[in-house]
Amino acid sequence: MNYKKYEKSPVITLPDRQWPNREIEKAPIWCSVDLRDGNQALIEPMNVEEKMEMFQLLIDLGFKEIEIGFPAASQIEYDFLRELVRENMIPDDVTVQVLTQCREHLIRRTFEAIEGIKNVVVHIYNSTSVIQRKVVFHMEKEEIKQIAIDGTKLVRELAADFDGNITLEYSPESFMGTELEFSLDICTAVQDAWDHFNDNPIIFNLPLTVEMNTPNVYADQIEWMDRHFKERENIIISIHPHNDRGTGVASTELALLAGADRVEGTLFGNGERTGNVDILTVAYNMFSQGVDPELNIDNVKKIAEVYERCCKMEIPMRHPYAGQLVFTAFSGSHQDAINKGKQYLEEHDCKIWDVPYLPIDPADIGREYEPVVRINSQSGKGGVAFIMDMNFGYKLPKSMHREFADVIQKISEKKGGEVSPQEIKKAFDKEYLDQNTPFTFGRVKVEDVGEHDAHAKLEFSYKGENMVSEAVGNGPLNAVKEAIAKKVDVNVRVLDYTEHALSAGSEAKAAAYIHLKDLNSGKDTFGVGLSSNITRASVRALFSALNRLSEK
Repeated sequence: MNYKKYEKSPVITLPDRQWPNREIEKAPIWCSVDLRDGNQALIEPMNVEEKMEMFQLLIDLGFKEIEIGFPAASQIEYDFLRELVRENMIPDDVTVQVLTQCREHLIRRTFEAIEGIKNVVVHIYNSTSVIQRKVVFHMEKEEIKQIAIDGTKLVRELAADFDGNITLEYSPESFMGTELEFSLDICTAVQDAWDHFNDNPIIFNLPLTVEMNTPNVYADQIEWMDRHFKERENIIISIHPHNDRGTGVASTELALLAGADRVEGTLFGNGERTGNVDILTVAYNMFSQGVDPELNIDNVKKIAEVYERCCKMEIPMRHPYAGQLVFTAFSGSHQDAINKGKQYLEEHDCKIWDVPYLPIDPADIGREYEPVVRINSQSGKGGVAFIMDMNFGYKLPKSMHREFADVIQKISEKKGGEVSPQEIKKAFDKEYLDQNTPFTFGRVKVEDVGEHDAHAKLEFSYKGENMVSEAVGNGPLNAVKEAIAKKVDVNVRVLDYTEHALSAGSEAKAAAYIHLKDLNSGKDTFGVGLSSNITRASVRALFSALNRLSEK
């Protein structure tokens, strides 16, 4: 790899930069460019019907500014815009944005397309970077600046006769590769040419058209411009980051710290090359820090469904927040920590979300707890217990976690992949609840004897032979154990016993867990019993454990 063919992109000197000491405290103005920047980058661009569906999704999500296309450059985009007007689909509180180069015939065609729209951002641009001036346009700075001035004056002229509210947006395209002094010079020239045409602030979009450096450099550029604009109170600084270096979200967040007011981006980061900045990720990041993103994004699954249908692109499994696997944990230690974290929240009635490995509550964005933990051959005991608790209500004793996790791990290794919650429950039933040989429980009647003892009359079978036995013990469970010992040569000790209600209401059942040790062999195991009667549940758990010991 000949790395010497590349040079470092220049940085700027800003020793008193302020953005590192700031925090994002409010949402920016969001502008979706899905229907323009996103659409032009699709292998198969959206047709009019798909654009209509995407437009409606953006409205539902709460976007108040939506760039709907480059109507002067494409007939389908022109027709789409006119369809929105004919069908009266643009809400009064939504501003549509149209893009056009600073060329006379394109600007005039753009104004034909927006006729009848109440609120419009006319977004004009021309390339300003050193490399574009040198190899594409073969123009000097003053010639490039004059293009922007002429475009601005024409928009101002046409806006004077427009029956609607016009806001001007100007982009020195390839801002990140343009000298800051020239960027400021050309923006100031546009500002002067616009000359306070109306009371609307002018939007200066400073795009990260191609990521060329680390996000902190972009932040320095934005802060420098923020400091040097004249009449800053009448300007909206907009950013339009791309993701060439994989740091589009970071560049956006640092630019907001540096003074940007507005963000142009797309859902899930669709766009040219590696894409535009993902507005959803930026918004969910704000949400995770207790900042209102001011978008209706509480159902990321629905958003993803529309996006994948209209764009005909799949969201990667590891995509932040929306990916199929982002709220999963395969590591055993992670699973255990998630389990304990959630239990802590419930036990302490915490109002603030704080669970290891889960930066937000998946339920807040329309995800479910069911797939939070997935089990494979690398998973640990905590994850299996978490699945049993969250999906099926079984609160396995901590000492039982390892035994059942080993059962599931063997299944995973045999099938060579992930074990679903349903498969875990099926294995649990087979290992514990369906054990009926060599001991088979029949009936039991328990009566109190004295203050502490109990008398048990037990009907059961052993290796197919029916038996009836009675005994007195220290409590119902001990009495049943003694009754069995009178008929069958067993020598066991109950090491631990727990129980809990499995469900509520008239159909409520109790789950009982017994940790049993064979004093002859030294082996131990667990048994589980389920019944609407707690005594029968405990007896079933004893039989379950006896049967499992017989297999060891």
